[in-house]
Amino acid sequence: VQLQASGGGLVQAGGSLRLSCADSRRTSSNNHMGWFRQAPEKEREFVAAISWRGGSTLYADSVKGRFTISRDNAKNTVYLQMNSLKPEDTAVYYCAVQRRLMGLSTTPNEYSYWGQGTQVTVSS
Repeated sequence: VQLQASGGGLVQAGGSLRLSCADSRRTSSNNHMGWFRQAPEKEREFVAAISWRGGSTLYADSVKGRFTISRDNAKNTVYLQMNSLKPEDTAVYYCAVQRRLMGLSTTPNEYSYWGQGTQVTVSS
């Protein structure tokens, strides 16, 4: 698995961005996937996760109702649609593969194959 996150950028509060996470080796379609973020001097935190078929999703309370995770297994890509962005959403966003095919996890240690991340900056 080799993940590449993209789609980040600078946006004003209230704006939208769509992040993409592409698996260039096309091996993650049978795995649950997650998005995490890390702001400067803060711990990496869970944002959203999606089951391998896309039928189940899980969100952090802080993004529920504003962010939507989805996936296209034919394209080996996971997406994070982010609407109504707030300055506190500013962070580097990472996608990752959940190691075990169990219930969706919010714990970073349950994930691997972290990509290099994409910077999201929301100005007030």
